[in-house]
Amino acid sequence: MKDLWVFGYGSLMWRPGFAHDRAARAQLRGHSRAFCIYSVHHRGTAARPGLVLGLDRGGVCDGVAFRVPAARVADTLGYLREREQVTGVYRETLCAVRLTGGIGPQEGPDASAGTPGEVAALVFLVERAHPQYAGPLPLNAQAQLIRGAVGISGRNLDYLVSTLAHLRELGISEPSLERLSTIAGGHRVRPLPPTREDTGAG
Repeated sequence: MKDLWVFGYGSLMWRPGFAHDRAARAQLRGHSRAFCIYSVHHRGTAARPGLVLGLDRGGVCDGVAFRVPAARVADTLGYLREREQVTGVYRETLCAVRLTGGIGPQEGPDASAGTPGEVAALVFLVERAHPQYAGPLPLNAQAQLIRGAVGISGRNLDYLVSTLAHLRELGISEPSLERLSTIAGGHRVRPLPPTREDTGAG
């Protein structure tokens, strides 16, 4: 089995939850980050759904790619499927992502793994045929769903705030998410420590 790259665009960016030996800024073309999935588990319930991120068609998404050593790939795939595929709303696929620079120290003989170049990475794309696919909702509708929803991983609004905070740390600009946070009241919120592992949605 070969090493595996995993592309994170939401909570995986700040809490991957699996062992990896390299992390790099990365860009995926042809899909974009969007609050397009009703959450009935991690950030909402069936009675009061929340809204979480998915990779939908069109555009470009900047995120983080993690390299998993071959010896850990089987365990990592099991972990990711348990975490991300609770309801089967994502489609696992390998996509070409462009590494745009390392994150943190890149030392040793394999330091080039974090430098610019293209790799095939595991990506969780939204499954549009799934009943949890919300599609491109207006920002006000997104904010209403996010503002009051809570799931087993915590408040939906904390998920939005944490995503934006980590995007800013990476120097990634997401004006639409900034506007969404303002409408939802995220600028007044400090994320709570997660009650469980902060998981769900890429």
